[in-house]
Formats: sequence, structure tokens, C-alpha cells
Amino acid sequence: MLRKVRQKQISSSGGTFALVASRYNARYVDALLRAARAELRRADVSRIQIVRVPGAYEIPIVAERLARVAHLDSHAPLSAIICLGVILRGETVHAAHIGEAVSRALMEIQLTHEIPVIHEVLLLENEGQARVRCLNPKHNRGTEAAQAALAMARVMAGLNSAG
Repeated sequence: MLRKVRQKQISSSGGTFALVASRYNARYVDALLRAARAELRRADVSRIQIVRVPGAYEIPIVAERLARVAHLDSHAPLSAIICLGVILRGETVHAAHIGEAVSRALMEIQLTHEIPVIHEVLLLENEGQARVRCLNPKHNRGTEAAQAALAMARVMAGLNSAG
């Protein structure tokens, strides 16, 4: 069952939040991006970096670069990377292959660099599902992705201060 996105008041723990968003299926991804950015602003995040890529398959290489630069440069802190995309299943298994590859890559990036990578690259059956999850404010997964990023940034900051 599709859960309604709850409005949570999570404040920023500082740092920069990066959003990597696909241009493919722009109608839906743009709505995810707007919702995520609005949620980050609502949490008083001052630094939001947005990088657009052609499609979902290109998201991991940009997330990797962002994480690597942040890991190597202590002057460029990165609290979390939010990855946004919409993959619609077609008549072949291509969408499933893309979804699996993106999922695997994003998991490896966050484990390697110890930076939260929020995976909101949606693999959906049809445009009806995309409309509900991207265009409907009650279920917009961009809002949920930003909330997860804020929560994980706080978790990681707490772990860092604990030693």
C-alpha cells in the first residue's frame, strides 16, 4: 500500500546536500526535484547543489564523483546525495537491468565513501504510478527523499562527533 508522505520538521545539520536528477521522464523527475528542494529549504539547508544527467543510468557516475570529491576535500563537506529518476517498465527487460545496475552502484558509493546516498530512482510499472508518486503532493517521493537525507545527515554527524 502506498503511504502518504508525512510532513516532518527536520532541521539541517549543516553541510551541502547534492541532488542528482535525470532529465529522462522530465515531467515526473522535475516534480520530484521541486519537492526535494522545497523540503530541504524548509529545513533551512543553505547549500543545495543540483546536477542534471541524461538518464537514470548516468546518475551513479555523478554521485560517485560528488562523493569522491567530498571525501578527499575537507573544505567541501557533503551531508548527503539525493538521487532522483523515473524508470518506466516497457515491453523488454531493459528497465529492470537499468534499475538493478543503478541500485547496486548507489549502494556501493555510499558504503565506499560513507556519505548517505538516497535512492529515489523509481522503477515503475506505468505512468499512473508515476503520476501518484511524483505529481501528487500527498505521495511525492521527492519530499520523502529529502526527509531521509536530512535524517541520515544527522545520524552521520552524530556518529562523527562520537568518535
